[in-house]
Amino acid sequence: MIIVMKPNASEASIKNIVDMITAKGLEAHLSAGKEVTIIGVVGDKSKIVEQNLEIAPGVEKIVPVTETYKLANKKFHPEPSIVTVGNVEIGGKDLVIMSGPCAVESHDQVLETAIAIKKAGAKILRGGAYKPRTSPYSFQGLEEEGLRYMKEAREATGLPVICEVTSLEAIESAVKYVDMLQIGARNMQNFYLLKEVGKTGLPVLLKRGLSATIEEWLNASEYIMAEGNRNVVLCERGIRTFETATRNTLDISAVPVIKEKSHLPIIVDPSHATGVRNYVKPLAKSAVAVGADGLMIETHPNPATALSDGPQSLTFPQFEELCEELRPFAALMGKSL
Repeated sequence: MIIVMKPNASEASIKNIVDMITAKGLEAHLSAGKEVTIIGVVGDKSKIVEQNLEIAPGVEKIVPVTETYKLANKKFHPEPSIVTVGNVEIGGKDLVIMSGPCAVESHDQVLETAIAIKKAGAKILRGGAYKPRTSPYSFQGLEEEGLRYMKEAREATGLPVICEVTSLEAIESAVKYVDMLQIGARNMQNFYLLKEVGKTGLPVLLKRGLSATIEEWLNASEYIMAEGNRNVVLCERGIRTFETATRNTLDISAVPVIKEKSHLPIIVDPSHATGVRNYVKPLAKSAVAVGADGLMIETHPNPATALSDGPQSLTFPQFEELCEELRPFAALMGKSL
């Protein structure tokens, strides 16, 4: 349920409504926009029926919310959210590119990558220290050693860093080193893990599950936000379909749909969506053209020797070329790179 306050509602009347809600054991989420103030109510609405909130001073109207996700709902928060990661804002005027290797392999590899992507225009360094792989025999990541390399690269370049976490133990280690946590597609509905990353207070990048609907994806974000962590960024990374020409099928329509349904920023990962280096560029441009707030692009000093996802990783010259080609697309959408 959403309570829309009148434009001239006083602070006292707004506080009165909030107090009436919380007195009944419900949560009141205040969203003060430029023109109107909205109070979102989470909990058993039957507890406040007798309060007759619709006739309380300062109340314009009450709007029911039928969607199961509340905190991520645009009705609760009409203004687009901006999530700050280190010194970078996602969801604002900049097109934010996260880039780096799928897997952290060595100190030199990460540092070399960080320097190259920063020069090209990337704002955040990504790298996998914990790798949930399809095969148990594939490289699983350097874990905390990899996190240390990421932190050292941040200290050398100033780039904030993001790393995927796959367990409570990984979270406990990662929070000491990184600026943003990532929940991968395979863990999108690992509700215990979602709650735990929510408790950290760090910004969280939530990737869409391989077969998840948009509503399921938004409900997953709700688990994080319900822990008091509003710093959630969504990432469309392709879904599983009948098509086999690419690893996954990029649901480019997810970007405008999310923009309509939610206030959360959304970025696109064309690398995992395709699994093919040659397709990354055109899909990256498409993502920017439909309004994505950013991109996640895999890069590697030598993709042919990469321990993970080499075929989809761009070389440094290819990444630099892509960033240059993206600038007019970003400008067209009112963003800068």
